[in-house]
Amino acid sequence: MPEAPDFASGYARSHRLYESAGIAVGLSSIGILAYRLGTADKVSGWWIPLTVFAGLLGADFTSGFVHWLFDTWGSTRTPVVGQLAIRTFREHHVDASAMTRHGFVETNGHNIAMSLVPSVTGYFAIAHRTLPSALIAMSCFSMAVCVAMTSQIHKWAHMPRAPRVVRWFQDAGLIIGARHHHRHHVMPHDSHYCITVGWMNAPLELVRFFRGLEQVITMVTGVPPRAEDLAATMAVRANAGEPPFVIEAAPIVPAAPDGVVRADSV
Repeated sequence: MPEAPDFASGYARSHRLYESAGIAVGLSSIGILAYRLGTADKVSGWWIPLTVFAGLLGADFTSGFVHWLFDTWGSTRTPVVGQLAIRTFREHHVDASAMTRHGFVETNGHNIAMSLVPSVTGYFAIAHRTLPSALIAMSCFSMAVCVAMTSQIHKWAHMPRAPRVVRWFQDAGLIIGARHHHRHHVMPHDSHYCITVGWMNAPLELVRFFRGLEQVITMVTGVPPRAEDLAATMAVRANAGEPPFVIEAAPIVPAAPDGVVRADSV
């Protein structure tokens, strides 16, 4: 019987220090961009709805692309990113509820650090002092905030009972909820990668965006997608006495009373 992998033990002290530093840098960059936007002469409140929408879509697509990338390729032995990033994605598929037991730093460190990219982009854009550059900077600010919150939003989608205000946003479709995200957790975990709001999942599935990328990469490299991820999942199922590989349709989960998210929907 294959040995079930222990991904949780790979969370090292150095990893936590990196995440803590990433949180400090990421939040500082968002604050600096907010200050620059507040003092810029081309920024107008009339454009806020459009730029918030653009930022949400940008964050959602980014969450999907990064999620797909680390779900699909590499392994925990991959230099640098193996233990730093891929390990957490592997752990999540063998124990989806593990992230609900993680603290603030372990949950949010990576994503808050990643918010540095749109924040810096927005900072340089606003320096041009034109309306288009102001719109780009405002969109980047919205994207940075949403990127920073994505892991927390993902965690809420896996909680048996998220806070009431969070459930309202989930039910309104303004952030990803358990019912939508459950589709990703149906083996072989090859769809619905976007986990901020989930709005980009349907169009990306429609054009087979990730499937197309996988076919090209496999054709060029000969490496099949999700090799380690599926092996780890099958090992866990085998140790639990379950069939090693079952592709099943995502069930429609009945709504629970008072907006409570059922535990079996995650």
